[in-house]
Formats: sequence, C-alpha cells, structure tokens
Amino acid sequence: MPCDSFVTIGLVNPKSPTNVGGVMRAAGCYRADAVTYTGKRYALAAKHRGEQYNTDTKGAGLTIPLTGVECLLEGLDADTQVICVDLVEGAIPLPEFQHPDKAIYLFGPEDGTIDQYLIDRADAVVYMPTVGCMNLASSVNVLLYDRLAKGEPTGSDELIRQSRDTNNRVKVTTSATL
Repeated sequence: MPCDSFVTIGLVNPKSPTNVGGVMRAAGCYRADAVTYTGKRYALAAKHRGEQYNTDTKGAGLTIPLTGVECLLEGLDADTQVICVDLVEGAIPLPEFQHPDKAIYLFGPEDGTIDQYLIDRADAVVYMPTVGCMNLASSVNVLLYDRLAKGEPTGSDELIRQSRDTNNRVKVTTSATL
C-alpha cells in the first residue's frame, strides 16, 4: 500500500460483538487504520457479553481505534473516498474495482442494508459476487484482502514469521512436484 494510504472500516449499526470482533481482527491483519460504527445495538450487546474478545484473538482493538459515531461521513478528509460494500443493484463487482489510496469502506448491518443516503453519497458501490450473502466479518476480510492483493507486493518470509501462530514453525524444504 502507498505510504499515503488510509483505510477506515465503517459499520452501519452492527448488532453482533462476535462480528465486530472479527472485523477488528481483519483490520489488524490487513492494517486498516480505524473502525467506526453507528447505532446503539453493538455497544449494548458488547456491554453484556464478551464474544468480541473471543474473535479478536490478536488484540487488534489495542492498536486500532474502534469508535462509535453519530455519522460515518463526518470528519472525513476531503480526499477520502466513500465506498459502500453491499449487495446493491448497479454495484461494481469487487474483482473489477480499483481501490483508492484513502477510503472509508461502509458495510451494512448483519440484518439489513446500507441506507440510501449513504449509497447516494458514495464515490463507488461494490459487491462481492457470491451466491447468497456473507456475514459482516467475512465481507470485511474479503474486501481488505482484495485491497491488499491489488496493491504493492508485500509478501516475505519475515512477514510469515511475524504473522503465524506461535505453534507453527513449518518450512517448505523441497520443491513440490506434480
């Protein structure tokens, strides 16, 4: 990703601490800069249950801010593009989409969709061409992976050593032959 890259994940009224925890883990894995959300359902559910902490096993919430906001569009830099991600007629298939350097990616709630006023305000609307819909955390993972895959090459053995589980010390020692 370019050094001037900035990625925010915006969640429209999420309800599940489990999914928000999964979003936080994805944000950490793919180096998103922030996660914001609207609505009261998530905060109320998270207050009474601890599932988020079971799904954010890498502790991304310690380094990436998770912030409740009134409006996902307030306070954006002028050069931040608004990208809605949802199964919306007329949207661009994700494989055809070119990601901007600075973006807020908006995702609808697990049991709904993104409000029309956000779709109307968006610089682009994209969807994952799946049969059926994915859950919120899965959608964020796919979107962020697509952004990474289409960006500058980032792979190395050092990245593998930093990223893998502590119980994984396996190495490729021979060439695979078919």
